[in-house]
Amino acid sequence: MMNLKQFKIAMALGLTLLVSACGNGEPKANVENKSTEKKTIVVAFGPSSYGTQFTTAIQPMLEAQGYEVVPRVFSQNAQINRSMKDGEVDASIFQSVAYMEDINRLLGMDMVKLADTASAPQSLRSSRHQSLDAIKDGMTITVPNDPVNAERAARILENLGWIKIKAGVDPVKFSVNDIEKGQYDLVIKEVDPAQALRSIDDVDFAVINGNYIANMGLKITDSLIVEDTPAEHVVMVSILGKDQDQQWAKDLKKAYESKEFENYIKNEPLYDGFIFPKHWDN
Repeated sequence: MMNLKQFKIAMALGLTLLVSACGNGEPKANVENKSTEKKTIVVAFGPSSYGTQFTTAIQPMLEAQGYEVVPRVFSQNAQINRSMKDGEVDASIFQSVAYMEDINRLLGMDMVKLADTASAPQSLRSSRHQSLDAIKDGMTITVPNDPVNAERAARILENLGWIKIKAGVDPVKFSVNDIEKGQYDLVIKEVDPAQALRSIDDVDFAVINGNYIANMGLKITDSLIVEDTPAEHVVMVSILGKDQDQQWAKDLKKAYESKEFENYIKNEPLYDGFIFPKHWDN
């Protein structure tokens, strides 16, 4: 049984350990959390104006908070989500909710939307023809070669009456084989979205993702027709679901929702014709 002297020694030792663990009244767990907070953020884009938005307006805000920011530009969008799955990328700005959900299904991922950004609509352009009235049988039109964006492009052509889309088509499995003759007998070809503007001289018309148009210094509003983009096809910021509560993710979201970012976009002619987040209207 412990005598009085042993009891006093034990109490003194216990108090010493408690003070040592808490330090300045702060729980040890909090000290560990602060020391392990993620301070490097790798953000991915395709070759587009979304990277310009980020490096010009968002990156400086994050760096001012002490983050090391690493922008990565991928030559092909399809590479981005695989890199996120492998833990090489923390966030991406290039895809819509519809595209993300398709990739989640195909790759077994759990990506989620973090925030909105200024998003470019698709549009129909031509270097050969000055008017939609030039359309006639036998002409060639290109659309993006990924299913979700190809289906979007086909809807533009269908709304013009140029083609018809088979009933009951699944957008995530869409291809040119789901297109039928409309008012005209046309040749519809799929191309890599990043190559559509470069190959426009070789075809009659092309449906092009708007970010590539802006990235070349051209105006979306100069297109022959601009898409009325459905909400599920608007580009947004995506991350893995497991990271939603991380401080870096909250700070990234806050930057995209800031008045500074809104002012930058609205005062930059490069983004004329872009779709703005709805909360900017308030």
